[in-house]
Amino acid sequence: MHTTTGQWNFGISLALITTFMWGLLPIALKALLDGMDPYTITWYRLFSASIVLGLFLQSRHSIDIFQRPSRNNAILLFLTILGLLGNYIIYLLGLDFISPNSAQIVIQLAPVFLLVGGILFFGEQFQKRQWIGYGILIFGLLLFFNERLEELFIDVGDYATGVALILVAGISWSMYALTSKQLLGTYSSSNIMLVIYLSGAIFLLPLADIPSVMDMTGPQYALLAFVSLNSLIAYGCFAEALNHIEASRVSTILAITPLLTVIFIEIGVRVIPDYTNEEPLNWISMIGALLVVAGSMTSSLARKSPRTETEKESICVEGNLPE
Repeated sequence: MHTTTGQWNFGISLALITTFMWGLLPIALKALLDGMDPYTITWYRLFSASIVLGLFLQSRHSIDIFQRPSRNNAILLFLTILGLLGNYIIYLLGLDFISPNSAQIVIQLAPVFLLVGGILFFGEQFQKRQWIGYGILIFGLLLFFNERLEELFIDVGDYATGVALILVAGISWSMYALTSKQLLGTYSSSNIMLVIYLSGAIFLLPLADIPSVMDMTGPQYALLAFVSLNSLIAYGCFAEALNHIEASRVSTILAITPLLTVIFIEIGVRVIPDYTNEEPLNWISMIGALLVVAGSMTSSLARKSPRTETEKESICVEGNLPE
């Protein structure tokens, strides 16, 4: 059973760091896909993160998650690993078909899936304001893809495939977020992330083309180092943020991530004239992006039910799992 600490200043700061790192991540991953396949990229991200985090925790003698867990915790650990690993791989597979801008707009549904999970498992009330928020978000998505609607719904091709994969990645991420939150009642966020990184690296080992790193250029090495560090910092901050503030508050802050990606891409185009990861957006698409963010934030900021935050956060997913 997990109860937030209530240190909202610290929790919000951690969520903002996560947002900044995730805003940059798809840009770096898209560029890295030119020289590596999704499985190899993911393996290096997980392996390097597990080494750094493992050494850090070992130096502090704070690794305590490898003891035999209860049945419910074992199930939660499995779902947490499956959720984040699926998000890593499926997101990259989708990003291979669409631009970072589009990927970040679609993945914006992930915090909404997280919010729905909070309602289902934490007992939060689904308010009228949340329905309005969802309506705004869906309308924003239609506006954002105004020039791509035929590709998405009629002449289904690579672009529609990419969007569908990003949606699945968002669902996978929300499963990770919800299950890892429940494990915080038993384990520290750093120990949870260590198990995820190690398990993912072991699972992907047969699929990764590890020697391909020898053929990379200097900029590609820098990108690989960045996305690996991004994994450690962003998910560490995200997991710890859930320990201090409610899932709905975290999802509200994460809503601004796609806007940061758009800004970072615009900066990249001006700093690097040959930058090719930009997908031109018309004014309707820009309005759509703003509405997607506004809709997600409106849903997340809906008025709380009379129950206290502690009571809601104390409702545990384990109660819905088989004994």
